[in-house]
Amino acid sequence: MHYEDYRREYTAGGLSRDMLNACPIKQFEQWLEQSVRAELEDPTAMVLSTIDAKGMPWQRIVLLKGLSRGGFVFYTNYGSNKAQAIAANPRVSLLFPWNEIDRQVIATGTAEKITVAESAAYFMSRPRESQIAAWASRQSRPVSARAMLEKQVQVLKDKFASGEIPVPDFWGGYRIVPERIEFWQGGEHRLHDRFLYSRDGDGWSIEQLQP
Repeated sequence: MHYEDYRREYTAGGLSRDMLNACPIKQFEQWLEQSVRAELEDPTAMVLSTIDAKGMPWQRIVLLKGLSRGGFVFYTNYGSNKAQAIAANPRVSLLFPWNEIDRQVIATGTAEKITVAESAAYFMSRPRESQIAAWASRQSRPVSARAMLEKQVQVLKDKFASGEIPVPDFWGGYRIVPERIEFWQGGEHRLHDRFLYSRDGDGWSIEQLQP
């Protein structure tokens, strides 16, 4: 396959300044709702980019589980590679790749742990199997075989056979507090529309970027 020959036109629609909300979070909510209505496979999937203590960048897909004016929330094991990278350098980036509708949203900012109460509320809303999995996995650590992990899951199912499953003290959420958010809409002939929100005191400034 000649990869350089693969291309398509972006014709899903344009984006202009007068179409934007003054608040990037509200603008994001609008685009996310449109992504859901468009029946995208994983509209809340986002690529989280971190830089670890050795300066090595890494990316992985996580799921958006909360949104407010304060920022974007996801959950993870606090011993995971992503959590260790955040501890070393809390400056991170998010990418929402809504390719099916020719859109991207990129946010950069600072990751901070949410409260224990917030994490507990979400943990208790998860399916029981997901709660067990949070206990069973020492995320990002080596394992000799999948059978070992499955055995640990069964041990925990027996341990927590009745009653509520407690929240692991090594598990919880992060909020990405954004400083910049870019909205990208694909355009014909590679003339894409890009608008960048930058934090400006208590508000936001908006500027259009060339494609």
